This record gives sequence, structure tokens and C-alpha cells, in this order.
Amino acid sequence: MNHHIFDQDLPRTEANFAPLSPLSFIERAALVYPDRLAIVHGALRQTWAQTYARCRQLASALSLRGLGVGDTVAVMLPNTPPMIEAHFGVPMCGAVLNALNTRLDAEALAFMLDHGEAQAVLVDREFSAVMAKALALRKSTRSLLVIDVDDVVHTGPGECIGELDYEALLASGDPAFNWALPTDEWNAISLNYTSGTTGNPKGVVYHHRGAAMNAVSAILEWDMPKHAVYLWTLPMFHCNGWCFPWAVAARGGVNVCLRKVDPKAVFDAFREHHVTHYCGAPIVHASLVNAPEALRQGIPRGIQAMVAGAAPPAAMIEGMEQLGINLTHVYGLTEVYGPASVCVKHEDWDALDIGERARLNARQGVNYHLQRSVAVMDASTMQPVPMDGETMGEIMFRGNITMKGYLKNPTATQEAFAGGWFHTGDLAVQYPDGYVKIKDRSKDIIISGGENISSIEVEDVLYRHPAVLAAAVVAKPDDKWGETPCAFIELKADAQVTAEDIVAHCRKHLAGFKVPKAVVFGELPKTSTGKIQKFELRKVAGSARAIDA
Repeated sequence: MNHHIFDQDLPRTEANFAPLSPLSFIERAALVYPDRLAIVHGALRQTWAQTYARCRQLASALSLRGLGVGDTVAVMLPNTPPMIEAHFGVPMCGAVLNALNTRLDAEALAFMLDHGEAQAVLVDREFSAVMAKALALRKSTRSLLVIDVDDVVHTGPGECIGELDYEALLASGDPAFNWALPTDEWNAISLNYTSGTTGNPKGVVYHHRGAAMNAVSAILEWDMPKHAVYLWTLPMFHCNGWCFPWAVAARGGVNVCLRKVDPKAVFDAFREHHVTHYCGAPIVHASLVNAPEALRQGIPRGIQAMVAGAAPPAAMIEGMEQLGINLTHVYGLTEVYGPASVCVKHEDWDALDIGERARLNARQGVNYHLQRSVAVMDASTMQPVPMDGETMGEIMFRGNITMKGYLKNPTATQEAFAGGWFHTGDLAVQYPDGYVKIKDRSKDIIISGGENISSIEVEDVLYRHPAVLAAAVVAKPDDKWGETPCAFIELKADAQVTAEDIVAHCRKHLAGFKVPKAVVFGELPKTSTGKIQKFELRKVAGSARAIDA
């Protein structure tokens, strides 16, 4: 093999190459800003030097107990300081962090502990009852170190179920522990289970390189300044908090912890801590927009918010603007470390009316800086669809911000990466400006009398009704048409509206065949991350009463 001149006598060594890892971010934060505030939680104030020392103690304590490369450490924690510390301390000893969804049932948790082969688990006392049940349901005979985590802010019930508590574990570790970067940036840093809508959830494996790349991309997309004050409204168990535990460290920022998200707590935190940034599913932002006027007084202007999970309807964008909050719409999946594309705004959009701005901002946008690309492809030919805003294809990603694959599931991994792209399962179009816009999940298309109906299009219209807080549309089996749209609606408090009113509203904006043939009112079932669980709605759509039209 002939080496060209640029390879001759130019070796890759430790002097000129280091594996990319977000772990280097906290090392630098502690060096440069040792006395700056890192974590706020209740009365607790913790600096970057203290936080780094505690992360090293955690790494050391785990390492003394024999945990290292290739081992899994699970955590069942809300957005508290130990959860931030685990994002650094666990991978610092070489182990892989598995942040468990705190809203899951014992059966699902037991499956994850077994499938991920966890050797230790940190459990906040609030979740000790469900975790005790999950531990009893495990099929594995592997020994599992259970560590109780006490939180001064939690005053509710909760037994101790572990062998020792978190502070005692840390006390056994060395705050000057000599941790190392991974030998290879392709090494796993974390394991995140997808909320499986069918069958068992899949274990998505992240690598150090992707985690660092996504964290830096998030900083770039948001122009995140030094010492940003980040409020933890997004669960850290969800895609590792979209990699923000690592991003905040990179900026020497402040993590404002929040055990529970409710509008009062969020607005109080905004004012008290001068919050600059937060993320959340649409339901979180909607709860702020629709909060009583009294709660919203005196919040800082210019807070940056990120929304993902569904395109923000016009009413939300308008409500956010009135609050002085700048909303950035991002898109992604667990398999791409949370968001990996963003609807980048342009200055000339500011002059447009709210409806047009909402239409442009509702798109899933373009690739993150450090993601190689996002495209709409024809899944059968693996060719890009024309960028005409009309031709449907599947959104696909490729690049560094893409998972290693699904744990112990080579078939699913191969299918997901067929043709050298990650297949999202989301159907979309691409506009002439390159921006991508989701039309539907491939399984959410409603086929009525041979016509495709986008459930998202119908939902967008429903959200324009002033009484609607949340809406979801699924297929209802129909003898004549095969399927018809069935709308499930959660109304705003005190709203009075009938199914006939909703249908009449839809008729003004939609072709007749797209108008819902049944309307069901009530609270919508949601996943732990605020996404509406359409599979639950599909189970009951068949028995929903059709409206005589």
C-alpha cells in the first residue's frame, strides 16, 4: 500500500490525538471556574470544584467495588445533583450510565436491569417502592449493588432498600481519583431505553464521541454563553437530558435542579435564579403559556427555550413571544442523542405574521452543526426525494450524533442503519431551502378511502381552536372508508365546547375527508417525556361514537 507524503513519518500519538469525550468538559470547568456555581438545589449551592471532586469520588468508589469498562450502572433518579454527578462519575470509571425512566412500571424496569446487565443501581427514595418490586422481578441471578439516594428536598415517603447510601458511597472514594479518558471515543458512555410502543423497549447505546458532539452542537445552536443558568425541566433520564449535563459543564454554567415540573415552580425558578435556558416537550411549554397571569409576573425577558416532540402550534409560539421567551424548535430521537436537527430562524422571518412564522418554525429544519446530515429519502431506492415541499419520504440521519446501535439486537441495528443512513420512521417532505418537515410517523398515516390523511395536519387545525390544550388524531376503523380520523382532545380549564363545535371548526380549514368523524374529550395519555401515547388512543378509537355528519 503506497502512503502519500502526508502520512510519512507523521504518527498519531498522545501528543496530537485524544479521544473526544464530554468528560473533559468538567475537568476544564473545575480548573477554570473552581469557585463558580455549578449546582443549585433547594438550599444547596455547589461549585464546579466541589462537583468535580464528588464526581471523582463516585468514580473511585465504583472502581473500588470492581466496576469498570463494559459494566453498567443504572440510576433511578429525578433531576437532582446526584443525577448530574452520575453523568460524569459513572463514565469516569469506564462504566456505562443507564438512566432509567422514573415513570415506568416495575416490569419494564426489571427488564431493563436484566437486559442492560446492571451491576449497581442508585435509587432515589421516592422510587424505592417501584424499584423494590422491580428488583424482585429480575430474572438475572447477577448480584446488584443497590445504593439509596436521599434528597433533602424530597419530604414524601420512601424506604431505604439499598446496602448503603449515596453519601457513604462517595465518602469511600478519592476526590483526587486519577480517572482517564476512554481509550477509544467509540466506547459506550450511556445506555438509554426507547419507550417501546410495541414489545420490549430497545437499548440505545451512545458513544463518548457522539455525546461530546451533541453537547457542543447544542451550545452552538443556542449561542449558549459562559455561565448560562440552565433549568432542569427536561428529565435527565431522557436521552441524557439531550446531552445538556455535559453542555452546561462545557460552559461553566449553573444547573438549577427541579424534582418536579409545575408552572409555579418553573416561574419561581425563572425569577429567583435568573434562568437563561430550559428545554421541554410541548406540554411543558403549553403549561407555561396557559398558566394564570399572576404566576407569570416579573420573569426575565429573553429566556431561551427548546421544544421537541411535536411541532409547536401557532398559539404556543405566540404565547411564548408574549412571555418574552425565545422558542427554538429542535427534532430528533433517542437514537440520535435527542435533538440532532434544528429549525434555524432567519431574521427576515421576524417581519412575517404569526401564522406564517409558525408555519416556518414548525419545520424540523436542518442538521445540527456536528451531525453530518439529515435528509428525506425514498426508503426503497435510498435516493433523496425532490426538495419540493411535496414529495414524501422518510427522514434519515447520518453522522457522529448517531447511536452505536441497539444493545444485543443486531437485526434491529442492521435494519435501522440500512443503506448507510439511520432510518427514523418519520415521514416528511424537504423544502427548496433544505428544511425538513414531518408529515407523519409512518404508522400514523390514516388511509381513508385510499386517500392518505396526515394526522399532524388535522392536529395542527385542532390546536387553532381556542379551547384546545392538547390534541391527537388516530385512525378509527370504518366499514365504508377503511379508516377515518378520530380526534382526542384535552380542553383548557373552564373551556366549554361540543364535538359538533370541533367538527365545524375543522370543516373551515380541512378537506371534507380529513375532518374527524369522532371526537373524544378527556386527558390524553402521555409518555414520561410528554409525548402523547397514540397507541393507547388507537385501542379505544374503534369504540368512539361517530358524529352524524
